[in-house]
Amino acid sequence: MDSQTDGDARKYLDPKILARLERLDLKARLIVEGFISGLHKSPFHGFSVEFAQHREYAPGDDLRRLDWKLYARSDRHYIKEYEEETNLVAYVLLDISESMRYKSAELSKLEYGCYLAASLVYLMLDQRDSVGLALFDDAVRRFVCDSSNPGHREELIAALENLKPTGKTELGAVLQYMVGQVRRRGMLIVVSDLLTNPDRLLTGLKHLRHRRHEVIVFHLLDEDELTFPFQQLTLFKGMEGYPQLFAEPRSLREQYLNELNAFVSRVRDECVANRIDYQQLSTSAPLDVALSSYLATRMASTRR
Repeated sequence: MDSQTDGDARKYLDPKILARLERLDLKARLIVEGFISGLHKSPFHGFSVEFAQHREYAPGDDLRRLDWKLYARSDRHYIKEYEEETNLVAYVLLDISESMRYKSAELSKLEYGCYLAASLVYLMLDQRDSVGLALFDDAVRRFVCDSSNPGHREELIAALENLKPTGKTELGAVLQYMVGQVRRRGMLIVVSDLLTNPDRLLTGLKHLRHRRHEVIVFHLLDEDELTFPFQQLTLFKGMEGYPQLFAEPRSLREQYLNELNAFVSRVRDECVANRIDYQQLSTSAPLDVALSSYLATRMASTRR
């Protein structure tokens, strides 16, 4: 790919440019192409394989699978057979609660989350992984079973289009529900603003890890939520049933930021302690920040 084409592709990682496009499937494809164009080698690495048994070599077998150490001991050719786990089972869990509709710039948290979810679907189906989707607020509102069929992409993209956020977030209950849905070891990718009970959230995440699932948490926040830039008297409207508050924001800023940072630190530290990948994202950040985090976790999983 030449430098001009590379630049054209990577511009679609910018949320400002993405906001001008209409079709979600087009956005996802352009995001993924832009991300891959910035890599020096293929990003795709399958999950690890487990050794199963030896069997005697037969004509036509792949010579790369010969066990030369065993040949040195026995003077006979044996092939190493593996129990393959290359078809990862992955579920993207997208928060569609009322608070996700907040936006201070081009994209709301929900729009950004949809683009991220659709991009992950493209990446994983291109790898022939089995991908499913769960849309949730205080419960799972739409559940699409996993499949590795390339045609499954259309069903997943359709589920992500034209979403209307409703309800409160109760991620802890959703994670407990997913434990019962994903029987085989896999990967669960949470895309949410995490405005939920932190104790139940962390209990749910730990339960997933106890079941040996890989877990990635993308914590989406608007730039207003991260910096609290308000200066004038402001009417703050609760988005999930909370009361309105008319206040002078400068007197609240320090307390708000302290509480936000304490919450983020707690969640991040608990995630690190339980080998869960945590990535905080601003809705103004380029999408390759999120995709790189996913890729780093996926590649690390192959070494575990």
